[in-house]
Amino acid sequence: MYQLTIVGTSSSQLPVAILGGGITGLAAAHRLARQGRAFRLFDAAPRLGGSIRSDRSGEWLLEAGPNSLQLTPALAALCTELDLRPLVASPAAKNRYLVRGGQVLAAPTSPLRFVKTPLFSARAKIRLFGDLFLRPRQRPTDISLAEFTTDHFGREVVDYGLRAFVAGVYAGDAGQLSARLSFPSLWAAERSHGSIIRGMIAAAKAKKARGEPRGPTSLISFADGLEALPRALTAQLPPGSVELQARVTALVPDSGPAKIWTVQWTGPDQLEHRESFSAVILALPTSALAALPIGAAGASGERPLAGLKAVPYPPVSSLFLGYAREQVAHPLDGFGMLIPPIEKRDVLGVLFNSTLFPGRAPADHVALTVMTGGALRPEMAHLDDTALLARVSDELGNLLGVRGAPVFMRRTVWPQAIPQYNLGYERFLDQITGVEAAYPGLLIGGHVRDGIAVPQCLAAGEKLAARALA
Repeated sequence: MYQLTIVGTSSSQLPVAILGGGITGLAAAHRLARQGRAFRLFDAAPRLGGSIRSDRSGEWLLEAGPNSLQLTPALAALCTELDLRPLVASPAAKNRYLVRGGQVLAAPTSPLRFVKTPLFSARAKIRLFGDLFLRPRQRPTDISLAEFTTDHFGREVVDYGLRAFVAGVYAGDAGQLSARLSFPSLWAAERSHGSIIRGMIAAAKAKKARGEPRGPTSLISFADGLEALPRALTAQLPPGSVELQARVTALVPDSGPAKIWTVQWTGPDQLEHRESFSAVILALPTSALAALPIGAAGASGERPLAGLKAVPYPPVSSLFLGYAREQVAHPLDGFGMLIPPIEKRDVLGVLFNSTLFPGRAPADHVALTVMTGGALRPEMAHLDDTALLARVSDELGNLLGVRGAPVFMRRTVWPQAIPQYNLGYERFLDQITGVEAAYPGLLIGGHVRDGIAVPQCLAAGEKLAARALA
């Protein structure tokens, strides 16, 4: 049976529907609430926040999803709005380690350190500085991120730097990622300056001229983990504005001039509900977008976003391990360690959680998060716990001098972790644009369209809310 909810007859009097309670949907809801606009947020999960999840077990604090955020000006302003106090990464986490030839080496953080580092050969160092002499270039077609970066800095920097970063941070393959879509700022720097280095210098000067802090953006978390952010956003939403465990079964636009949308959904009560809205914001992963019936035929209608099912999302396994301090020989004086695929190891990277932020491990203990899987080694994400721990323990022993079994362990598997903006991704963006054009009042955004980092998803939510208010 159906439960019908009718709120007015004019679209201007109706609330906005938001589908998806991840960070994009929450940011849109927060901005609508601050503007005094009514909305209803629907999410199929029993909790809001999407992949941002912090779990505490005794004195251990682990992140199942992202482990830190870049403190952009927009995020700093949002924290002020929410009365959240960011926890800035410890100065002890300043080093970033890379592996070459089985050695764990600190990545250079300045031109002088780059000249001295054993990570790269003298030939690679000379080749990198050749970027300074490149002229602006207008490429007729997109190319892979690996090819783009090789043109500027040479193959060795790509093999031992870029590929490690892309595999460890984005779970991706630099040989498949689109240079134009995955790192648009680098693409723009080449078009305007030729040299990526000169483009970055110009961007830093422009940042200074705007009065923004110089230097790299601070990494932050919160005392109780990153989930403090979605919790704070949720706490400020109006009562009755959220429906959890809600499965949306159809979106039906009114064919008349009122431009009213009907959302059909099923809740935990197993009843079919129908509500009317002025606009619908879709802040969903591609699998949910692809399955969503949109159109006059309701639940039996077409799925115009079905093509998004082909967006690649490699699996990732996150293994949080706790050890007594004396079990680990490495000083862990850094953010973590990334391992280039050319090293042919079973691990993408390791985060030094207890160095990065306080309160992640008991006294005299350390916490590590080991990432496996991704686009290049998806089979590693599907190993059972025993087999995975055995493989990971060998790697940690060889690289960080870890001895013995962990005293604490927690594993999270993301079967579809991060969308990959690979070459040809424009066809998915074109599908989204086409569906929005065909269905006025349907607004789509989030990591499928606007970037995969949390600050980018927050900005996407703000933009969606502004469009809904327009």
